[in-house]
This record gives sequence, C-alpha cells and structure tokens, in this order.
Amino acid sequence: MRLVRTLSVALGVSTLLAATAPVGAHGIWFAQRARQLALVYGVGADDLDAVKRLPLVKTVTGYDSDWAPVTTSLRAAGAIPVVDSDEPVAAVAATMDYGYWSKTPDGEWHNKGRDEVPNATLAEHNFKYAVHLTQVPTKPVPLFEGHTLQVVPADLAIPQKMGEPMKVRVYYKGKPVAGATVMQDYVNDPDEVAPAKTGADGTATIKLRNQGINVLMAIYVGQATDKKVDHEEYRASLSFVLPHLPE
Repeated sequence: MRLVRTLSVALGVSTLLAATAPVGAHGIWFAQRARQLALVYGVGADDLDAVKRLPLVKTVTGYDSDWAPVTTSLRAAGAIPVVDSDEPVAAVAATMDYGYWSKTPDGEWHNKGRDEVPNATLAEHNFKYAVHLTQVPTKPVPLFEGHTLQVVPADLAIPQKMGEPMKVRVYYKGKPVAGATVMQDYVNDPDEVAPAKTGADGTATIKLRNQGINVLMAIYVGQATDKKVDHEEYRASLSFVLPHLPE
C-alpha cells in the first residue's frame, strides 16, 4: 500500500483540531470523479476535503476478480485523492483512523480524548472504512485485513435494477454482528428515517435506490478499549454502480 501526499502530516492533522460538525456523521467511500476513481470523505452531498485527511488513511488496497492483491495507491489530484493501480482492479478498499474526538458543552468537537477535555459531554474514537466494487463479483467478497467493520453482499449476485432488494451482512471483528445500522443511500438520503438493522445473523435487507452509484453505509458503536473515550464508532461503506441504459 502506498499513499502519495502533497500535504504534510502536520498540516493535515492540525486543521482537524476543532470542528463544529458531528465528526461521527462523516464517512468515506469511493466514487467516480472525472472518470477516475476517487476516495470521498463526507456525508450526503457534502464532499469535504479528503486530501487534507490523507494522513489519517492507514491503508488502501486493490484486488483483482480472484481477490488477489493488486498494487494500489492514492494520489492527491487537486482537491481529491484518486486511485492509481498497476493493473485494473475489481475492488478497492481503504481504512481511516479518525482519532479521538470530544464534544464540549458549546457544541464544538475537539480532536482530543476525554483525558484532555475533562468537561466533554461525549468522547469517542472514530474509525472509517470503505470498499468499492468496480464489477459484479464472481466470488464472494472476503473480509479484508484491518477492516474492523465491513459490510458485504450476503449473496454472490448483486441485483442490477434500482428498487430491487439486496441482502447484506455486516461483520464486526470478523463475526456477523446484530444491531448494526445499514443506510441504503448514504449520499442522497443521509438522514434516512428508518434505516435497516442487522439481525442475529448479521444480515439486513435494503432496497437499491439508484440506477447509478449506490453507497451503503454500515454503522456500529462498540465498547471503548481505553478510558479516553466513551465508545468507539465504526462506519463502513460498500459502494458499486448499477449500469444505465446505453446512450
């Protein structure tokens, strides 16, 4: 895995020290930008500065149709990080450790743990993951190393028409997890009123919303592993494109 950055780590991290937006609400996913596959950071139509956040990306990996690794990297191209690979990829994945965040009574979020913000009303550690399928898989999507939370198609075949149901399974630490939220259209409906919840077998059924890019987002809150935060929040996207009619 290689990350090509045009910004220094110090600059990228320092600009994240305080924020007014709920940092947990943001996720990462892959989408086409000017015919290039790019890593997107944001929520809904808010496509924020992902290049600034490249220092927080821990891994980016590519795979062929047999799930063999393909050398893959992210390259800063203006305001977006685009995917470079030695050969075409059937899938690409990324992990991001967004760090400790504490919310103070004035509503602002600070890039610190509760140990440094003793008056925090909430403190959490945020992790974000993304998997993008560039083609319909011919083999089941595997669990990727480093993806503590991952959402995968429960069946090999992915429906190809908008409005069709699709069953997915959510894994937490390698095991199916109950109670995870699955949003079916993170880009166009980030305020989904009644998102699906996974059952005991980790599965949930959503409806494909777009005859184009679909960005599913699984969300799970896990127990904290240290005293600096109240909990750990994980967001994992699964994105793919349904084909439109020929032009």
